[in-house]
Amino acid sequence: MGTATRVPQRRDVRGDELSGDEAWTALRRYGGWRLARDSFVRFRYADGFSHSRALALQTVLSIVPLAIAAIGLSSVLHTEDIGRVAELTISRLTSGPSQEMVDEALRESRRHAGDGGQAALWLGLLFSLVNVTTSLCQVERGANRIYGNERDRPFLRKYSRGLVMAVLAGLPLGLSFVLMVLGSDLTRAFAEVYHFGPATIRAWDVLRWPVGVLLAVLATSAIFRLSPRRAQPGYTWLAFGAVVHLVLWLGATWALSLYVGASSSFTSVYGPLSAIMSLLLWSYLTSLALFLGLSFAAQLEAVRAGTKEPIVRDPGV
Repeated sequence: MGTATRVPQRRDVRGDELSGDEAWTALRRYGGWRLARDSFVRFRYADGFSHSRALALQTVLSIVPLAIAAIGLSSVLHTEDIGRVAELTISRLTSGPSQEMVDEALRESRRHAGDGGQAALWLGLLFSLVNVTTSLCQVERGANRIYGNERDRPFLRKYSRGLVMAVLAGLPLGLSFVLMVLGSDLTRAFAEVYHFGPATIRAWDVLRWPVGVLLAVLATSAIFRLSPRRAQPGYTWLAFGAVVHLVLWLGATWALSLYVGASSSFTSVYGPLSAIMSLLLWSYLTSLALFLGLSFAAQLEAVRAGTKEPIVRDPGV
């Protein structure tokens, strides 16, 4: 049970949803540094670290079977080129001690797709979809605690809403990750499979950043609006928290890739498991960035409504 204060639901003087103009005014009045500090306090006392760990695990359980199933089923569905692009991209990402283990897993999934393993791959794809849905339901749980709401939606409404969010927001957010984080490796894979020319590669490298940023902000704003069990402000208001999430996410991804690439001790300690450990760390940092961005939007709305304290008074023991 968290001890974050409940964020009052407010509208502007005309009764409309709060928008980006009101958010900018509240941010200037309250102060950026003070708001960032109080947002972290709200995140911490709403059990944000626990929700981030749970979301990170569910994210990994979604990504791994999805990648294996997509490559294995590409031969069955006669989309070998797409499967080859995915395989080359993953191989480039996992260069190092774990590359042999990853390549062997991908070869086995492709080899057994047509001799009885196809059912297992389809089940893996279904398992991945279920985990994406439960991941977004975990976002709802964390969002409710951040906004000071201790009750989630009823079971059917919660998980049906999670499935809708997985399609409407989860897929664009995943595509933004592919464009911005996997972009360079994906470009080389597409160039090798489809024989793209230098002009096409340069155009892709330029366009993937604005498209990826736009998709990330839109998808994150949608998740922030649909997740909590309350009437949320407008998308332009929530875009402030989405931008905070995007900055933290890109910074954490860059720092992790720099550390893993520059530190030989990481691969020497974890050996063949270094790819899995990198994925776990990245998923945890991604989850932290998401909930911190949501906490920023919640605290901004709280101070706009006059609730400046992010947490309730210490009840003692």
